[in-house]
Amino acid sequence: MLSKRLQPIASQARRAYVELMFQVMGRALQAITEVDEAARAETSQLPVGFLFEMQVMPAGPSLVVEHIGDGRLKYLGDEAPRAVDLSIQFKHMAHAFLVMSFQEKTAVAFAHDRMLVDGDVSLAIKMTRVLNRLEAFILPKLVAERAVKEYPATLKLPNKLLNAARIYLKVATNLVETVRA
Repeated sequence: MLSKRLQPIASQARRAYVELMFQVMGRALQAITEVDEAARAETSQLPVGFLFEMQVMPAGPSLVVEHIGDGRLKYLGDEAPRAVDLSIQFKHMAHAFLVMSFQEKTAVAFAHDRMLVDGDVSLAIKMTRVLNRLEAFILPKLVAERAVKEYPATLKLPNKLLNAARIYLKVATNLVETVRA
């Protein structure tokens, strides 16, 4: 009986966690394109005005970023101002939780048919590379190795720490500015 009462609480906690992670990840995507040349090089290949969305189906949490030019992404929140160009959708909240809590790699979730890609697959691959680079920077190496398909061999500790600090500072600044607004 106790477990039946805890299930809704666990479900609400998973949803709140995924919502928080999407907010952090959206801001971190913006930040990494401000501080990392490799991420900017990847996103500069996207058309200006390109809208990327990651969401939980059918009407769960989401994040939306826009390519504003020069390889820079801007976090727009959880709603797109127009139709998105690329959407990566988790089929269920439990699937999103597995990926967002770094229990399952994005590539594994996709292979297990837990996600859908709506849009150009080549652009989805570019965005996935940026997401993987972001996770490699901001997560401890042990966790990042579980989260990304391949941890970058060229990522050395001093560079990782410096960029992670810059990304976290920009995320925190963005959060404070959002709260003030």
